[in-house]
Amino acid sequence: MSMAQGNNYDYHRTTFDGERTERCVCLVRTMKWFPVLFIASVIGWSYYAFVIQLSFFTVTNIVQRILFLLFYHGVLVMFLWSYYQTVFTDIGRVPTRFRVPRAELDRIVRATNEEEQKQILESFAKELPVVTRTLNATVRFCDKCRLIKPDRAHHCSVCGVCVLKLDHHCPWVNNCINFTNYKYFILFLGYALLYCLYVACSTIPYMELLWTGKIDGRFHILFLFFVSIMFAISLVSLFGYHCYLVLLNRTTLESFRTPIFRYGGPDKNGFSLGKLNNFQEVFGDDWRLWFVPVYTSMGDGVVYPMRCYDEDAEALLGGEQQHNRGGTENLHDFEAATFLNEYGNLMH
Repeated sequence: MSMAQGNNYDYHRTTFDGERTERCVCLVRTMKWFPVLFIASVIGWSYYAFVIQLSFFTVTNIVQRILFLLFYHGVLVMFLWSYYQTVFTDIGRVPTRFRVPRAELDRIVRATNEEEQKQILESFAKELPVVTRTLNATVRFCDKCRLIKPDRAHHCSVCGVCVLKLDHHCPWVNNCINFTNYKYFILFLGYALLYCLYVACSTIPYMELLWTGKIDGRFHILFLFFVSIMFAISLVSLFGYHCYLVLLNRTTLESFRTPIFRYGGPDKNGFSLGKLNNFQEVFGDDWRLWFVPVYTSMGDGVVYPMRCYDEDAEALLGGEQQHNRGGTENLHDFEAATFLNEYGNLMH
């Protein structure tokens, strides 16, 4: 009788703990949207302050009012479009072929030392296009997702999965900045900076009128100026830094943790192809779509062309690809370069 009561008690406690955990998870997921709601609220308030308080209640010249509103709404549309794409674009997930089978996992668990585990992973990774390694020259394996990490992929502790070309997890968009939305993120920063600068510059003449008492005091205009300046100062450094990373073909993680290559060792510039090609890898080769928040990034997020090509792969294409450690300045065919690297990886 006592055993039955004990089992019954344990069952109910387990059920209660499960429900409590589920509620906590839901609460955490909801709280993650607070920064996004905050940004949306600031944008909504700034719209009211600029359009209603400034343009309609303060600006008296009709032509000036029309020009104010036309340019403002143009920038706002691009800003919101980029932000939406950054927030709601799905993260780049690792393909299933990188997942280590159950039988191989059992072999890794039964391995008696690290060298044996390393050999098992190397054997499985022979069929995969991966060239980066860990500090001890081992294939990069995620024990949480139980898969081989593709080049430039990392595990996001917030999302709980490995993400292709992970740059960082941004709480302001409640999403990982990664291969699939990196272009949108940079455009979001750029248009947000342009938005703040335009709003601040538009309110400067009326700040003087408010200060001298020539127009009635309007709290929203005064506050709009200081808020836009504050956000602009924050954005200019972040936007500049990511423009710098794009031109070097480097992620935030790679700038702090140098990628280690199977051949050549650590190299921060291992993925750099020259400034133009680096830019096109993120923004695409159609200049008409560079500043439009639509997907134009090149590649699949799994395989990346590199500065230094393997000699066997180079010979496959008849030596047409020149070995250039200074950068590949004339990389016009991204798909050919990607194939070249993948073939070279599989040859070893």
